[in-house]
Amino acid sequence: MTIDINKIRKDFPILEELIHGKPLVYFDNAATTQKPRQVVDKLVEYYYRYNSNIHRGVHYLSNKSTDGNENARVIVQNFINAKHSHEVIFTSGATESVNLVANSFGDRFISEGDEVIVSELEHHSNIVPWQLICERKKATLKVLPFNDRGELMIDQLDDLITDRTKIIAVNHISNSLGTINPIRKIIEIAHAKNVRVLIDAAQSVQHKKIDVQDLNVDFLVFSGHKIYGPTGIGVLYGKEELLNEMPPWKGGGEMIQEVTFEKTTYNELPYKFEAGTPNYIDAIGLGAAIEYVENIGIHNIDAYEQELLKYATEKLLSIDGLRIYGTAAKKTSVISFLVEGIHFYDMGMLLDQMGIAVRTGTHCTEPVMQHFGIDGTVRASFSFYNTKEEIDSLYNGILKVCKMFAVK
Repeated sequence: MTIDINKIRKDFPILEELIHGKPLVYFDNAATTQKPRQVVDKLVEYYYRYNSNIHRGVHYLSNKSTDGNENARVIVQNFINAKHSHEVIFTSGATESVNLVANSFGDRFISEGDEVIVSELEHHSNIVPWQLICERKKATLKVLPFNDRGELMIDQLDDLITDRTKIIAVNHISNSLGTINPIRKIIEIAHAKNVRVLIDAAQSVQHKKIDVQDLNVDFLVFSGHKIYGPTGIGVLYGKEELLNEMPPWKGGGEMIQEVTFEKTTYNELPYKFEAGTPNYIDAIGLGAAIEYVENIGIHNIDAYEQELLKYATEKLLSIDGLRIYGTAAKKTSVISFLVEGIHFYDMGMLLDQMGIAVRTGTHCTEPVMQHFGIDGTVRASFSFYNTKEEIDSLYNGILKVCKMFAVK
């Protein structure tokens, strides 16, 4: 199967919008993806026809919404090939999922003098929660560095791990550089030393096929809004035996089995970690988004986006004074760049006037920027609904900005 780009683009009405009188070119997909009609229609259907709080009702609407929520859990289970549906915990997003693990796993398994390893490539949301738990537990946070191509220096991982290391938290794909990290090797090295691994898949689950059982990963997190689903919904996958050992992170309704003033007992998985009224309709929307992606085929999406990445890289590198940050041998469809003599904010704002949406700044990866000695970059990130013609628009837009600044 090949990508039918014209058919696909019709599923995304926002792509027909005019921005400052120009056709929208949306290259901010690493921040959030646009939503197809199929996802929005599913949300509207459930809000208008079936909306009712789930789990505790005996009436038709509650049962219908409950079934939709649990069916979405099974869709996620099958998508990442989890062994059990109850290993899929719904959260508000990847950030909450990391915080849940840092706090719950940290409470149970991290003690004074222990160690946590993150990489220099991490998004702030996979750094700060670990800093907080390390401060609270008087543990040590260690960092696996990357080289100037943006590739993790895996040969240093063995030396970083000690008998006090409890967990390694690393992203699958860097949101600011596009680097695809060798997570299988990281997991193998860690497990050989009895160290757990959390993989942040927020930037990979929409591009690459992920099989948690094949990877043998302990935890995996991602956000719905980056895989064409709603905002405010995300996933934590965890191995059953680990999740059973971990204490609840939040207290409230549904996560309990029995409550008295003397003692509370907790519910079974996954509800132990889903306190309060869950975001059930957005979970259903996430299920619809995953079904949409699977209908196109994740391998087809990956292949097409790699074409876009190759085409864009060649075009942009032909511009004098333009430098791409992140030149790893294995990348996904993200290009971060600077043009000599032009501030990234100026480039981003002027491109916006041409209808071209890019992201500017540190991309919540300040350590990455510090590594390169820069304050930020312009980031163009591509999706399967983008085209080579849109990349040509970006190329021509950059040339116009260069001319404005008399950059040759």
